[in-house]
Amino acid sequence: MPTRRNIYFYHKRDDEMMEKVSPLYNLAKEHNFNIVTDYKQANIIVSIGGDGTFLQAVRKTGYRDDCLYAGISTTGSLSLYCDFNLDDTAKMVEAMTYEQVEVRRYPTINVTVDDQTSFQCLNEFSIRSAIIKTFVIDVFIDDLHFETFRGDGMIVATPTGSTAYNKSVNGSVVDPMLPCMQVSELASLNNNRYRTLGSSFILSGNRKLTLRVVQDGNDHPTMGMDNEALSIQHVEKIDIILSEKIIKTVKLKDNSFWEKVKRSFL
Repeated sequence: MPTRRNIYFYHKRDDEMMEKVSPLYNLAKEHNFNIVTDYKQANIIVSIGGDGTFLQAVRKTGYRDDCLYAGISTTGSLSLYCDFNLDDTAKMVEAMTYEQVEVRRYPTINVTVDDQTSFQCLNEFSIRSAIIKTFVIDVFIDDLHFETFRGDGMIVATPTGSTAYNKSVNGSVVDPMLPCMQVSELASLNNNRYRTLGSSFILSGNRKLTLRVVQDGNDHPTMGMDNEALSIQHVEKIDIILSEKIIKTVKLKDNSFWEKVKRSFL
């Protein structure tokens, strides 16, 4: 990271956290990094917390594809997006000094609601009924009407998001080197009237997924963007494509995606 010297730290600003991160600020200064208070001036953005904090850091800083993101865990254990531990400054120094890091590139998805509101997701987009009642979605792949879904909702996950909400509903874990998105069902109802594939399916990065919410009175769903919720009344159509934006993250040379999956689940 010799050409990246402007660093922005994303974390809680309460007294307890400021005391915890103080040594990290000093460490950055000792190694000639410029600490900036405006993320727009940074070319390195560091989140301090957990995976949820990392997702927030990426979202709050605008999914910048011209800078490098890094995650530092405060929980005592490493995670999917956190390659460093706040209590292990020696490994950070080693990584900075001897450049024991590589750049990992994570795909994101772009979600557009009713041809108006558009946003990015690094983990997943989910849509769920906001009331205790199933709702109906017509599912299109490109211009093909693929199925009519009735149930609690659907999840559209990126490869990195495949280990999160998607995995909890028996979706597949997908290598992030594959530019794709995965569609998984939430409690689908299958009978003589409604029939779905009944399993997760993976779409190429060149495909467009369209979800049309049938307007039957239950058209005010809750939509999730990673770990944030969005509520829009009378949703009719949602278009989802693989975004051109790639999130670049720090990767330790001995900490690949599959090593993280093994550590987390096996």
